[in-house]
Amino acid sequence: MERLKSSQGEYENPAFDAILGDPPVYEETNLSNGENRTVRPSVVSAFGHDTLDRVPNINFYRNAGSVSGHRAVRPSLQELHDVFQKNGAISVPDTVQDSGEGSDGTPSDDVESADPIVSDKGAVKFGWIRGVLVRCMLNIWGVMLFIRLSWVFGQAGWGLGIVVIALSCVVTTITGLSMSAICTNGVVRGGGAYYLISRSLGPEFGGSIGLIFAFANAVAVAMYVVGFAETVVDLLVEHDLLMVDPLNDIRIVGVITVVFLLGISVAGMEWEAKAQIVLLVILLVAIVNVFVGTFIPATNDKKSEGFFNYQSNIFLENFPPNFRDGESFFTVFSIFFPAATGILAGANISGDLQDPQAAIPKGTLLAILITGITYLAVALSVSACVVRDATGNVTDIIAAGMQCGNSSAVSACELGYDFSSCAEKSCKFGSMNNFQVMTMVSGFGPLIIAGTFSATLSSALASLVSAPKVFQALCKDNIYKALHFFAKGYGKNNEPIPGYVLTFIISVGFILIGNLNIIAPIISNFFLASYALINFSCFHASYAKSPGWRPAYKFYNMWLSLVGAVLCCAVMFVINWWAALLTYGIEILLYIYVTVKKPDVNWGSSTQAVTFVSAVGNALSLTGIDDHVKNFRPQILALTGSARSRPALLDLAHSISKNYGLCITCDVFVGPRSEALEEMNAGMEKNQQWLRKTKRKAFYAAVACNKFREGTESLLQASGLGRMKPNILMMGFKKNWRASSTEDLLTYVGVLHDAFDFEYGTVVLRMDQGLDLSHLVEAEEEMLKAAKEQQSLETDMNGKKSRGMFRKSRNSSQQVLTTRVCGPPPPQVAKMNERLKEASAQFKKKQPKGTIDVWWLFDDGGLTLLLPYILTTRKKWKDCKLRIFIAGEPGRSEVDKQEMKSLLEKFRITYSEIIVIDDLHVRPSSNSLKKLDDMIEPFRLHEGSKDTPQAEAMRKEHTWKITDEELSTFEEKTNLQIRLNELLQEKSKSANLIIVSMPIARKGSVSDHLYMAWLEVLTQDLPPTLLIRGNHKSVLTFYS
Repeated sequence: MERLKSSQGEYENPAFDAILGDPPVYEETNLSNGENRTVRPSVVSAFGHDTLDRVPNINFYRNAGSVSGHRAVRPSLQELHDVFQKNGAISVPDTVQDSGEGSDGTPSDDVESADPIVSDKGAVKFGWIRGVLVRCMLNIWGVMLFIRLSWVFGQAGWGLGIVVIALSCVVTTITGLSMSAICTNGVVRGGGAYYLISRSLGPEFGGSIGLIFAFANAVAVAMYVVGFAETVVDLLVEHDLLMVDPLNDIRIVGVITVVFLLGISVAGMEWEAKAQIVLLVILLVAIVNVFVGTFIPATNDKKSEGFFNYQSNIFLENFPPNFRDGESFFTVFSIFFPAATGILAGANISGDLQDPQAAIPKGTLLAILITGITYLAVALSVSACVVRDATGNVTDIIAAGMQCGNSSAVSACELGYDFSSCAEKSCKFGSMNNFQVMTMVSGFGPLIIAGTFSATLSSALASLVSAPKVFQALCKDNIYKALHFFAKGYGKNNEPIPGYVLTFIISVGFILIGNLNIIAPIISNFFLASYALINFSCFHASYAKSPGWRPAYKFYNMWLSLVGAVLCCAVMFVINWWAALLTYGIEILLYIYVTVKKPDVNWGSSTQAVTFVSAVGNALSLTGIDDHVKNFRPQILALTGSARSRPALLDLAHSISKNYGLCITCDVFVGPRSEALEEMNAGMEKNQQWLRKTKRKAFYAAVACNKFREGTESLLQASGLGRMKPNILMMGFKKNWRASSTEDLLTYVGVLHDAFDFEYGTVVLRMDQGLDLSHLVEAEEEMLKAAKEQQSLETDMNGKKSRGMFRKSRNSSQQVLTTRVCGPPPPQVAKMNERLKEASAQFKKKQPKGTIDVWWLFDDGGLTLLLPYILTTRKKWKDCKLRIFIAGEPGRSEVDKQEMKSLLEKFRITYSEIIVIDDLHVRPSSNSLKKLDDMIEPFRLHEGSKDTPQAEAMRKEHTWKITDEELSTFEEKTNLQIRLNELLQEKSKSANLIIVSMPIARKGSVSDHLYMAWLEVLTQDLPPTLLIRGNHKSVLTFYS
């Protein structure tokens, strides 16, 4: 039965049977054009003939793993390609029901996998004006407009003042363009800046900035509310209506205000949007009131305070800068720039917009344009009407005939007022001294106070809504598992009530502190860090040139986005250098935390794309460089089977390659292609995930072939990429070779011959207990599968109302383990399995103090020496010392030892001892020889006692057997293996690991059984032993 996989479960198509070969049943039907045809009843085709193929449809491209409901599926390639079925019931379902398992609280339950909220369910969705434009304008128009804008232009002059506003708008406009590009590159869900950054740069950047951005919005609520409370308390002081004292009155008014704003927010987005409209109207009236006031003729009182309506001489006098009290362009800019922030107010409620892709770019950029023009217009109007310094004294009038001279108050003097005393002592009026200039200039002063209230409350309300929305999206993605409680939403709009409560607690806490002068620059830097990452996201996605980067918004440039990111970082330091460093520090810590935790999410980030591009570029650059012996690295192709089957082999290979070389664990699936492919495809991702989970830095590769040797040939020839290609074959010793069939043995030895033919270094690991755990892994998987089925049945059982049904389900679930899993193995087998598991974990743990004995008998290019040296550089093997054993001639032991010592010193190989073996030529003991004879006896031909024709016939009939002639020819080599084992038993029995030069069997001369007997007798009854033979190309050099 064919299975359609999904990330949450699997769908069984009962109509599909790959082994049946008859065509489907057709039936008569009337088509829409009146024609009568025979078609398959389950398929409606647009092509005039019946087919399982589907026309392109958006539903096929929705994310797998939907939280709930059905997901549309197209027919699989196998369903289209495989043979017809007998019963004619071929049909591919239009949808599949994704399993709900893991959909609540699991990493896969991210906000983009959720089904879109259907608009007819009562959820409130906003267009680009109410949802983005209004919010952004209200957030950008802050108290700066009414309180500090005149001071900024007084200090910088309107020449540099325009530069201040223009530079601020440049930063926000570039960020807006970058955000527009990201927004239009796919569906945007809730989460605003966090969603955009995380889906572009990945969970590490998104998770770090998302948390501090949500926190910044929560604290910003306190900042704006304290600004409102300070204005209210100033009015209370003016009218002598203080409740306690100014500081405590600010706290009282602030807390009451936050409670009121929280009530509006919790009531729903619709109420919050209505409140924003009211505040916008008040703010617009206040702005118009300023312009109206500039045309109303100034009274004598206003003139004495520096206001003279529009005057060209005042405008020209206010052009150059006049920095005082240690201020500079950068300090003035740092004070103004926070007023330009707020461009993310619309994006932060992206989940509540009808069409975020269209609304966010249009509303944000238009808001930047409108607010930028407004700031410029108000500032220039005030610069043309108000002088920098004024006494406020109506009697400071120029006497008749008095010359104005070159004082700093020339314009006022020309207009009949003498403010020259302000050069000697500080005055209280004028654009440099009076923060209430806007109130004085306006047509009706109380409207400016109302505008100030509106600006602070609208910004506070926007931040109060933004913080929980962003935080909810962050928690839904489960990047910080401890915070998943805050992901839950309530009501038709999925309101984040827990997030509102948390934001309320944070804001009240900071309001009670009362002094926000220290926290304010940190908040501005948090917002700027978000802007910087949005710009960098756009640049990074463009730089990666991923085919998936296709933004519908085309008016952006990757280098402009990079400039925007750099500008944001620079402005952070301009505003406050220590706050910038603190922001970077917090972000780096959160980035490291998320990286270490490795959340199980995959959003196709540009980080992945750039990593891929870099990997391809580096691999290509390596192909143009010839290999050099100094840069040789062991690149291992390990025949482990599945990643879990031979852990000792994998652990040793991983210890050699570690993070510095290539390690590929290989599996060959033998059998008919259809069956082998299905098994192979099912295990690919599972094995790679296991390697990743257990922190083995290795790749998993598998091939499906009719024969094992064919599969290994494919792997030996095709594995790797360019210079990143395996150069060492590592496999386990075939312990049961004597009981194996001739074909199996031919295959095993044939793999070794193939490795030599393809010039691979070859490594064979032997452990007395064995290496293969596949039978234990399969039993464990069977147990887990059975337990899952039992749990599923018990879940169904709990849903039944009938008691009888309950009992029946319980019995069924009890039967799962008894039918699927056999009883415990016999004690002897269990003991063997336990020893096998213990031995298989030997190389996973730290090795005790001891030695690695290297029997470097033949010069194979140095691989036999290099691999054990690499092992001693690893943390697990650092307590093991190298002992080098070499063959020497009798009577020359000391000379051979000095020569080897000199060679090792030139190679910079650290060793503890060199031992020269000068009795290798001694004949083995008769007992050892008898063991070998007994071992090979079943495989001998014994043709020597027969006459020539009969012997020839026997050779032809049993080509695989060991002939007397072969034994005689290779008697010395055979005796060498036996003698070596005797010496190994004598000198290396207590070693942690033994490395021995591997004997080579010449093709066509040495039979497979004799070769296996050599390997068997050489390594039997020893600690873990590695047989190594390099490809006879140097891997060591003593040249620099």
